Amino acid sequence: MPEEISPTMPPHAESPAAPVAPPANPASEGLSVCEPENALPKVRLADLPEAMRVACARAGWQNLMPVQSLALPYLLAGRDIMVQSRTGSGKTGCYLLPMLPRLDPALKTPQALVLAPTRELAVQVEREAAMIFAETGIQAVAVYGGVGYKKQMDALRDGVQVIVGTPGRVLDHLLRRTLDLRNLRMLVFDEADRMLSIGFYPDMKEVQRYLPHRRIHTCLFSATYPPHVLKLAAEFMTEPSLLSLSQKEVHVAAVQHLFCQVKPMDKDRALVRLLETENPASALIFCNTKANVHYVTGVLQGFGYSADELSADISQNRREAVLDKIRKGRLQYLVATDVAARGIDIPALSHVFLYEPPEDHESYIHRAGRTGRAGAAGTVISLVDVMQRMELERIARHYKIALMELPLPTDDDVARVAGTRLTTILEARFRALTGLERMRVARYATLARELARQSEEDDDVLLLGMLLDACHQQSLQESRFPDNSPHAAPHRHAGARRGREAGSTRCDDGDGEAPRSGKRRRRSSRRRKNGSGGEDKAAES
Repeated sequence: MPEEISPTMPPHAESPAAPVAPPANPASEGLSVCEPENALPKVRLADLPEAMRVACARAGWQNLMPVQSLALPYLLAGRDIMVQSRTGSGKTGCYLLPMLPRLDPALKTPQALVLAPTRELAVQVEREAAMIFAETGIQAVAVYGGVGYKKQMDALRDGVQVIVGTPGRVLDHLLRRTLDLRNLRMLVFDEADRMLSIGFYPDMKEVQRYLPHRRIHTCLFSATYPPHVLKLAAEFMTEPSLLSLSQKEVHVAAVQHLFCQVKPMDKDRALVRLLETENPASALIFCNTKANVHYVTGVLQGFGYSADELSADISQNRREAVLDKIRKGRLQYLVATDVAARGIDIPALSHVFLYEPPEDHESYIHRAGRTGRAGAAGTVISLVDVMQRMELERIARHYKIALMELPLPTDDDVARVAGTRLTTILEARFRALTGLERMRVARYATLARELARQSEEDDDVLLLGMLLDACHQQSLQESRFPDNSPHAAPHRHAGARRGREAGSTRCDDGDGEAPRSGKRRRRSSRRRKNGSGGEDKAAES
């Protein structure tokens, strides 16, 4: 029987076998970064239990995908595992198939929870779950924001075994008491790196408060494992193993080397687009000259980013102050020359950007080596024109680096990603409001609808844009990653406390039945008696 633990207890470290990676840094404590002695052999379709084979036949799968063949033994054994897997690799089947022998269709309550970053992915997983669970009695429902609650609440009331949802909407249902996780057996984070990029970490930690105070089988799927993803795993998993499909062994993913081909005059805008879509936990941006360091820093600060510079013109005192800020998580982006960056060691660095390629081969390795340290993953992105691309490709051939082209994000890509992240932030803030604060917000619902109905050519719609931009600018100064949790989103924690004081529930004893406060009940009664309904109207708006 697994050891009973509180969901807030740190997981135990797994004893490593012969090391194949450097010692873990603090961000990856509790994680094995090498193959354990009790590694499990891969399986074939014929080796699976009958119920899983039937489900595969129902889905039209004649063979297992490589990631399924490698990961299923760990999942069937109930071991917590992190899987490096990209979209389209078959990861959804990895965690849905093992649910068949584990979930009880007669128990009409959620037994598995899959957290996903977007409504599109939630719907896709729900669709695949319906196919895999057909004729088994196991039901799945997708819950996500941007739509009404009634359909989702009706499905939850009828009884489902699998919940697939975005963290924000899952938390909404927990707060409304329309979702109860007391019988949860399996927890899945799908595309965890994207969830952290969007800014769901505070919501995921809040959802954790509602988990039963016992060990829950947890698995995590991510395209990369930078330090903030490793930290997430350490906070939710017990003795996790890491499986990377590329090497077919347990280890942390390596550094990715990418490049974007852009015109020299467009590099500043290209960098801003990449920062918006990649949303690094922290990044080092290299330039070849002091003038470019100063220019790029000014551009980033003008866009509201937490950025500063290091160059030969910076005094030693200023240099130490800048380095202290980035190490403590108070600075997200550092722009520097090679000379200024010598000796800098930032353990949690997830990205390195090369605003222009270096003038010699060795400098590229020096720059790229600032990320992916201590076994963690990292990403190096170079901005190059046509001639610089040829030089970068020569460097890649010289060092046998797998260099891949990254399409430059479009304005629509940036708007979509920034919009999703901003919606997540606004929803979290709305959940944190007290009843009186929601009544204040409801006063502006009619005005908001009128402004939203205006055409894009009218200045009125820009008034809404101005308010959203102000919110976005404020969010840029807040860390949304677990690396720097002491500085992360202070308004969110304070609001959560206010919400709980106003009657929000949490599962303190593992049964999901924490009582509402009498103070909240009295306020609700007065609103019903007076016909106010301000809070409900605000929620619907």
